Amino acid sequence: MNNIQSIHLQLYRTESLLPLCASKYFGDPDLPRGYEYPSYIDDDGDAIDYQFICQINLADIAAIDTDGLLPHKGMLSFFAKIDRYLGYIYDKSSIGLSLSQPDDVKVLYFPEVTAADDNGANNGFLTQRLVDDNNERVNPLEWNIKFSRTADLDRNTILDHGENMLLAEPDHREWEDWDEPCQGWHILLQIDSNESDDFVLNFVDWGVLVFLISPEDLANARFDRVRAQVLST
Repeated sequence: MNNIQSIHLQLYRTESLLPLCASKYFGDPDLPRGYEYPSYIDDDGDAIDYQFICQINLADIAAIDTDGLLPHKGMLSFFAKIDRYLGYIYDKSSIGLSLSQPDDVKVLYFPEVTAADDNGANNGFLTQRLVDDNNERVNPLEWNIKFSRTADLDRNTILDHGENMLLAEPDHREWEDWDEPCQGWHILLQIDSNESDDFVLNFVDWGVLVFLISPEDLANARFDRVRAQVLST
């Protein structure tokens, strides 16, 4: 990843709901009409919803992705098994300190994004809200995202706003390369530990979660073989 332009994600709370298909952290994902919320089958045979982490409207990063490594239209949506790091300490399926299995993460790429109309005449996007049995929201409140070139920010600014980055350098890795089969892979997205009034997200002593992608898949905008790993500080 030497000399590749990293993109920093500055997260901040918003008082009103963001528009459909806006870039956001947490909240509920915007998905095409009729698209099922991503889920997996646990060891007991039950369907469990992945935790939605963020969605990136790629038009927001087009001007600062000077290397052109990411698509510049459409949307990327990131989901992962991270319940343990949100306080569900007995969860056994969450990604750990070794490379994840392919089904531990779900990264969705939608090449086109359009808002749904009122009568369902198109395949536009709708917000899929998760609620519990008492009709209470499940996911933390949404945050807005401001994108900047990481190289334009000083280190203190990055630390103050969290080390959340697209195309990040492996600064938290304490060894030369990723384990097999991910040698030479890039960090597609890095998510830092964080906390707010309605959640605490702690990746093992305030570490980070990284989504890894092969150079070939990145070049071909193929995001269905991403792996992930927690790196502790």
